[in-house]
Amino acid sequence: MPLRVLLVDAAPMQRSGLRAALTAARRPTPAFGDGAGADGTGADGTSADGTSGTGADGTSGTGAGGTSGTGAGGTSGTGAGGTSGTGAGGTSGTGAGGTSGTGGTGAGGTRSAGSGGANDGRSRNAGGAGAGGAGAGGAGAGGADDVEIVVAGETGDGGEAVELARRLLPDVLITDLVLPRVDGLGVTRAVTEAGLPVRVLVLTAHDEDEHVLGAIAAGAGGFIRKDAPAAELVAAVRTVAAGGAVITPAVLARILTRVAEALPAPETTTTSKLDALTEREREVLVYVARGHSNAEIAAALQVSETTIKTHVGHVLTKLRLRDRTQAVVLAYETGLVKPGA
Repeated sequence: MPLRVLLVDAAPMQRSGLRAALTAARRPTPAFGDGAGADGTGADGTSADGTSGTGADGTSGTGAGGTSGTGAGGTSGTGAGGTSGTGAGGTSGTGAGGTSGTGGTGAGGTRSAGSGGANDGRSRNAGGAGAGGAGAGGAGAGGADDVEIVVAGETGDGGEAVELARRLLPDVLITDLVLPRVDGLGVTRAVTEAGLPVRVLVLTAHDEDEHVLGAIAAGAGGFIRKDAPAAELVAAVRTVAAGGAVITPAVLARILTRVAEALPAPETTTTSKLDALTEREREVLVYVARGHSNAEIAAALQVSETTIKTHVGHVLTKLRLRDRTQAVVLAYETGLVKPGA
């Protein structure tokens, strides 16, 4: 099953670049011994009737005469005569009427077994890791890192992104923060609150701590900068799709420093810190911790944005916090706001 993604970015060229980077991460060409051709010839060059042939990698098979031969790939096989041989690659096999039998151990240290009976060119990896066996230190085809990524849809509008997420149910929604109508945080919250089986990865040029923590609070599973290498982006998509979490290393290092600074001294009880706040200030702090802007909080509480700015200032002063980032960390650390709530 391919991994399906939904691209959300206001810039068409950015979406085009993303599409190219992600769809380039396709399943690799099968290793030798994997897959049969239309005429029944396996990738190792041995046909179903036992006649000899040469595979795409230059590996020769053997005929019904029972003599063994070694192809350019260094792999030898045997025919009806039952004579076994070992190729330069260290892979041995025993024939049965020119068919594939039990495999040996190759240079990569991976043992593979033929499918039995007449050779139809298919091989099974004994460890089950991948078709045809894995090479030294490598993963066989079919592992999690080889799953093809396909673009299920794309849009440059935040409002449409939520609708597409509901309709297409992609594995991962990749969104920028700056979008028309509904911003990236709003898209993330909408997807999370709707309980959709869709993971969100934020990909943006804005990596301020407040944005990172706001995205996490909204339910994002990852936060990656737009200048990240393609390999890092692909790895992040797969990690988030699998239920993991990813933050660009440089950003994470900064966030961890902020978290450490915001942690209270061991002798200080965390809940007592909030005692200095009024009910309204606590309410504003909850909204801030969930990633809402001052304008959004003002709309929700039906007050002016200036009033909200005043409340936020009082919260920071009373709790002796430097900025909103520390306020977010403290809100979670004290239990005022719980992840996913």
